[in-house]
Amino acid sequence: MEYTELDDRDVVGHALEGRQSAFGELLSRYERPVFSLVVRMVRDPSLAEDLAQEAFIKAFNALDRYDPSYKFSNWIFKIANNLTIDHLRRRKLDTVSLDAPTGGEGNGETEGLRMQLPDGGETPEEYTESRELGGRIEAAIGHLRPEYRTAILLRHVEGHAYDEIADIMELPLGTVKTYIHRGRSELKELLQEVTA
Repeated sequence: MEYTELDDRDVVGHALEGRQSAFGELLSRYERPVFSLVVRMVRDPSLAEDLAQEAFIKAFNALDRYDPSYKFSNWIFKIANNLTIDHLRRRKLDTVSLDAPTGGEGNGETEGLRMQLPDGGETPEEYTESRELGGRIEAAIGHLRPEYRTAILLRHVEGHAYDEIADIMELPLGTVKTYIHRGRSELKELLQEVTA
């Protein structure tokens, strides 16, 4: 059966019937976005692969508890986020470089988190300045506490709405807004310290 035309809820229904190809479709839809979120949080591609795989195993084992009134993407991101935050707390990892590679060798994903700027015919000097600013922003994000970092990444890198972030992080909407506001404030202070 071809699942590419079906929405997530229908694919989940087929997966619950035991169809392996439906599981495969869900994995192909969300493997990369889940890995992308996790690697930006832990900044270690190997660890991110393990955590993302563990998130999918947990999701597939709990698929019968998925509530189709919610977006599947939010549900899988929530599982991955909780797993990653738990890992960070257990390991008491501090911040790490956001310049670390995000992918394996030779797959074109060796760049860290980068702010992509459209090619507007900028001069080499402007390009260099924008790359330097991107590097400073990356370093500043790396210094945020994990909860703020997650909220900022989900909002400004992944492009999720506030209510989706609240669902993913399992927090009240007001707390998410507070995390993003405080994260932005801390980023502003960190960036002012760097440029001062």
